Amino acid sequence: MALTQPGPRPDHLEPSDGPDDLDDLARQVEDWVAGQAGQWDLDGRLPVALLRRMSAAGALCTQVPRQYGGRGATSSANGEFTARVGAQCSSLRSVLTSQGMAAWVIERLGSEDQRGEWLPRLSGGALAAVAFSEAQAGSDLSAISTTIRTDGHEVVIEGDKLWTTAATYADMIVVIGRHQDGAAAVVVPADAPGMSLRPLPAPSGCRAAGHADVSLRGVRLPASAVLGGGDQALPMLITTALASGRLSVAWGCVGILRACLASASAHAATRQQFGRTLGQHQLVAGHLADLLVAERSATWACQAASRRWDDRSPDLVIATVLAKQVAATRATHGSALAAQVLGSAGAQDGHVVSRAHRDARLMELIEGTTEICRTLLAGHVLAGVSR
Repeated sequence: MALTQPGPRPDHLEPSDGPDDLDDLARQVEDWVAGQAGQWDLDGRLPVALLRRMSAAGALCTQVPRQYGGRGATSSANGEFTARVGAQCSSLRSVLTSQGMAAWVIERLGSEDQRGEWLPRLSGGALAAVAFSEAQAGSDLSAISTTIRTDGHEVVIEGDKLWTTAATYADMIVVIGRHQDGAAAVVVPADAPGMSLRPLPAPSGCRAAGHADVSLRGVRLPASAVLGGGDQALPMLITTALASGRLSVAWGCVGILRACLASASAHAATRQQFGRTLGQHQLVAGHLADLLVAERSATWACQAASRRWDDRSPDLVIATVLAKQVAATRATHGSALAAQVLGSAGAQDGHVVSRAHRDARLMELIEGTTEICRTLLAGHVLAGVSR
């Protein structure tokens, strides 16, 4: 996939000049979660009332500009907020990522009327998802076969999407498909005739994130539902959405690592074995040191990528791929270290470390597998050599 820049942000969509400190909001979300994430994981379901409360507070897409009812947060502030949500519950963070992607696509590709219609809803209680993947279009999204066909003043959508995160909660789904000679993103109401969902019964990670397959059979909508009129270049459209999602996933992995570090260190400081705390045994102490290195490495990679987003740096896309690769791989390794330190104490299903170990593995697969990210990073290196 080409590492194209998503394109300039319209001048009137600058982040707010006011403070975008989300500490109070993060503390509020932590109070709302309050140790319930383990049960949500076991139930495979988040409370919809909580999701709507978070949406109404602007917590599911904090970067929406203030003029559209959002909080106007920078990428850096939103990233730290995302990590704090991710430390509490990766399923909740996954819904946040999906809503943020939907808002970002609407903001970047939509007309002024479309932004004015949908962005206030996404910061005012409504829920959204983004549908990319298909049976033959996972890592290779250029193989998307879903069609968005113009028919007079309407469009007709046909296709099948797989593994659409937050779809079971969504009021609207941003569907990516082929349109005329290019591609388009279309906002599809969840109750549109011809659209149906099949919830995934037992995902290995982020069990409560509302993953579902989406079927679209002759879904007919006004042409105004197509963002920006459609017929965009498919690589540009995919990069626009994926760049946002990858950075959110990366920050979520920072949250996973912080939760693992807190749990493992607390256990190692109090659990007695052979007359000493676990932390006083060199091999266990080494696990804690490696876990700290993983958390710091992921944090710094994400901070660097968010600074590039806020500065509109030309290398923001590759910085995002790098952050996602570093954070996801470190989260998988770090959660395994935490599981080793806790032993049977962390092996119970629903425990924060047990959840983290499963959730982190999923992060190496979504928004670009580790293999895809490595390929993109290698291509960036080789492109630099050839210049």
